[in-house]
Amino acid sequence: MVDFIVFLVLFLGGFVLFGISHELPTGQGIAFTGGILLVSLAMAYAMRQRGSATKRTDNWNQNQQ
Repeated sequence: MVDFIVFLVLFLGGFVLFGISHELPTGQGIAFTGGILLVSLAMAYAMRQRGSATKRTDNWNQNQQ
């Protein structure tokens, strides 16, 4: 559950930065780039989690303990 909340905060935070970037008087590029980075980080965070639709036990060479 915590993993999903972290993913959701990063993902939606990135979209918020996308949305407000055009309204800022300065720093539009920084806000937009930050949004891209947050969404990318959220997707990478979700993909690194164990288990997936493929039902593999060893995703990304992570050893189960």
